[in-house]
Amino acid sequence: MIKRLYVVMYDVVSDRRRVKLHNSLLNYGTPVQYSVFECLLDARQIDELTKEITRKMNKRLDTIRIYPICLECAKKVKVLNGKDVLVASERGIHISSPGGNEGGST
Repeated sequence: MIKRLYVVMYDVVSDRRRVKLHNSLLNYGTPVQYSVFECLLDARQIDELTKEITRKMNKRLDTIRIYPICLECAKKVKVLNGKDVLVASERGIHISSPGGNEGGST
């Protein structure tokens, strides 16, 4: 199944819900900032993640955004400092070190 890069970010009011959401997202992706994850997911996984998030959030108080990142946009991601990120290329998905140096494939 084809996987796509997603950026998931959240603003969750309750510490308890925030910790639960953060721990759930660790099963799907890599935290690149405290409330921002990069996730490489296929269609089934993004549906599963969306359902899991919806069950855990307070729809009146919490904000969660999921952005799909196209292949062309993923190639243009620039990291000036921070954790390695997933970058898509014609050869597949690779780990990119801060500063844009491409590392090993995944």
